[in-house]
Amino acid sequence: MDKDELYSVLFLCTGNSARSIMAEAILQHHGFGKFNAFSAGSMPKGKVNPLAITVLSKMNHATDKLRSKSWDEFSSEKTTINMDFVFTVCDRAANETCPIWPGQPMTAHWGIEDPDQPDLSEEQQLKLMEKAYWELDHRIKIFTSLPLEKLDKLALQEHLDNIGKTNKDLN
Repeated sequence: MDKDELYSVLFLCTGNSARSIMAEAILQHHGFGKFNAFSAGSMPKGKVNPLAITVLSKMNHATDKLRSKSWDEFSSEKTTINMDFVFTVCDRAANETCPIWPGQPMTAHWGIEDPDQPDLSEEQQLKLMEKAYWELDHRIKIFTSLPLEKLDKLALQEHLDNIGKTNKDLN
């Protein structure tokens, strides 16, 4: 993959309130100067989970521009952004029929357990949110270290798929 400009990456989740939002913030940080990160949901909740903001702030990520939004913003004919990569981070979004993305991006599923579980205590939810953060952080660091410009599409797809299979129990 040869590219002179920034790679555009979209993280998808159903609600776009926690996992995909965290992935966007993490890639904006680790991929600065090489990647533009975005997130969206098939059925966005319309607000970012406050515990996701708590975890991101604790880890010194910028959160002021994060918002829950529909994937329609990136799949419509009105978009000016051609994605290079689209990653689903929840199993539900991975099983949905996705729109056709401009730019024919490479795709992979990086499933992360849903930390937004209102039936749990706030402390339990915070632990799940932190676990999701560290799993995403680990996978995104692997992704940003790939020599994208030196890999052919088949080799790159294998790497992207394998990142989604990395150890989910990091803590």
